Amino acid sequence: MRSGSLERRPERIAIRAARLFDGHGPGYLLDPLVLVEAGRIVEAGSGLEPPQGVEVVDLRGLTLLPGLVDSHVHLALNATDEAVDHVTHADEAALLASMRAAAARTLAAGVTTVRDLGDRDYLSLRLREETAVDPAAGPAILASGPPITTPGGHCWFLGGEASGVDGVRAAVRERAERGADVVKVMATGGGITAGSAMHERQYGRAELRAAAEEAHRLGLPITAHAHSPEGIADVVAAGFDGIEHCTFYAEDGVRADEGLVRELAKRGVAVTLTLGALPGGPPLTPEQARQLPAFVAGLRMMRQAGVTLVCGSDSGIFAVKPHGGLAHSVAAMVDMAGLAPLDALRSATSVAARACGVGERKGTVAAGFDADLIGVQGDPLADPAALLDVRAVFRAGRRVALDEQDARGRG
Repeated sequence: MRSGSLERRPERIAIRAARLFDGHGPGYLLDPLVLVEAGRIVEAGSGLEPPQGVEVVDLRGLTLLPGLVDSHVHLALNATDEAVDHVTHADEAALLASMRAAAARTLAAGVTTVRDLGDRDYLSLRLREETAVDPAAGPAILASGPPITTPGGHCWFLGGEASGVDGVRAAVRERAERGADVVKVMATGGGITAGSAMHERQYGRAELRAAAEEAHRLGLPITAHAHSPEGIADVVAAGFDGIEHCTFYAEDGVRADEGLVRELAKRGVAVTLTLGALPGGPPLTPEQARQLPAFVAGLRMMRQAGVTLVCGSDSGIFAVKPHGGLAHSVAAMVDMAGLAPLDALRSATSVAARACGVGERKGTVAAGFDADLIGVQGDPLADPAALLDVRAVFRAGRRVALDEQDARGRG
């Protein structure tokens, strides 16, 4: 098969499986058939028969579900412990090649849509166009371009530095003019930038409000990287649509605020949790181990308050955060945040799609939705680890050759 191709399939196919999770639940549809035409789902149900002459793809040993939606990735970071050095010093051709490989790995893992929340030189927008033309090349991409950050602030090396109300407004306009799908702002410091601390605010409320107003005026959603309680409160007051991480890390430890959590729920702010990592990574430091119970309590406080919790991977930032690793985050939504497996699956399908602004066409298996589907071995409603065993991936209604994807990802 030539590079960049999809398995040769007719425009109309019918997919059978053992069971179907449609992105909502509450359970499975047994003995389902999904009819696909021209990249969209025409019909999905139990007990259906395929139209005469339509090719049937038999996945009756598998569980069928919507392609996963990863709401927080960094395709420009190469998932090594030298990711910052790589993205800072690689030339454009090398960086784009690395991003293509990351996209291939992501799709092979069953993630058919990603929201890239921080690249260099707006390269994720170029890759977005490539995967739109050739769905076998990777997932559908929603891109922010370089995150807006203070001079020398968290992820300054991605090129998104801006200061003051006027500077922040101009930075938002630049992203709109470039064709970004979402605006990302670093409201607090972060862990991968030398000299930055997660508990430190980067922008004041006036600048954050200006960013939100400008984004909304231009018809763009806006989300913020925010760790500290003060930074989270600033973002909520400024009118942001989403918050990434939302860990409540303060200088003296983790301090989840019940009033602030209630406000997150009241305002409908989508909180993307990036909890998952490969097993067997470095052990927690003594300080991290001390803070873990309070961190977990904060996650469960948000769940119990009805905050919209979205599953993301933060893939690329470290070796334990590989591209295509969203399944580990789904499991962590259960183990750490206390979600039921059903809600954890929703957080990586229909809920994630809505949070990313594509809920009308992604994250659900139903008539009229994009035919982005995956088949996994096992029962993910009983054990989310089944998402690690992906046997079939469909993008835009055509089956992706996983052996070719694996080769691309290793390239």
